[in-house]
Amino acid sequence: MGRTHALTGWCAGLALAPVLGAGTIHQAVVFGATTAGFALLPDLDHPGATASRLLGPFTGVISWILRRVSAALYALTKGPRDEKVTGKHRHMSHTVLFAAGLGAATTAATSAWGPWAVAGVVIFGLLLAEGVLGDWLMPVSGVAIVWWVYTAHDELGQLDQVSGYLGYAVAVGCFVHCLGDALTKSGCPFLFPIPIAGETWYEIRLPKFMRFRTGKNVENRLIFPVFVILGVLLVPGVWEFTTSTAERLFEPPTAQRANP
Repeated sequence: MGRTHALTGWCAGLALAPVLGAGTIHQAVVFGATTAGFALLPDLDHPGATASRLLGPFTGVISWILRRVSAALYALTKGPRDEKVTGKHRHMSHTVLFAAGLGAATTAATSAWGPWAVAGVVIFGLLLAEGVLGDWLMPVSGVAIVWWVYTAHDELGQLDQVSGYLGYAVAVGCFVHCLGDALTKSGCPFLFPIPIAGETWYEIRLPKFMRFRTGKNVENRLIFPVFVILGVLLVPGVWEFTTSTAERLFEPPTAQRANP
């Protein structure tokens, strides 16, 4: 489901941000918010998806074009054992090549236009996430933006530092979406155009006994709650605060008297 895609994207972004050099909490939040939003973008190839309906006719037309291009690419490249499908949904936009291409385009745009392009990408990502997580995200995001501006001091400088690797957030978000789809019964052909078992669009998926249906108990009662917890603990500083608080709470009474 869309909310799980967004949440896993948020977690992936927070985990990756310090590795790429986005070490401050402000940079990590920008990175994670972008990854969360763009973890929904591959479903732009479905007319009913949040991404397709986000900006009305504008994103609707982009979705229509994407579906046609994806169908044409599928017809041109399908292998002898590929399924007889239209090739519109879960095809071109659900590949590593698409993720890498969109990430490269984002890097080029943010490098050329600086912090304002970064702000545009992040806001677009937040709008995508709001569409699946609910309207509550908008006031929360507003408060977060006020906090971000108030505490970042050099707001444009922080955004400008993120511009060099925001493309990674976009690419990782799209790829996390593919990995999520690969956990379901339908699978995801994200390794296109590598031929596997006679298929150019081979659906990567888990062993049959480990697959689950979208929106059922495994996702709602296991995967989503686990990533909610991870999504909080991965925010810079939260894990350290949690562990230090737990140590103080469970510290033996004698140690507490010795260390007032």
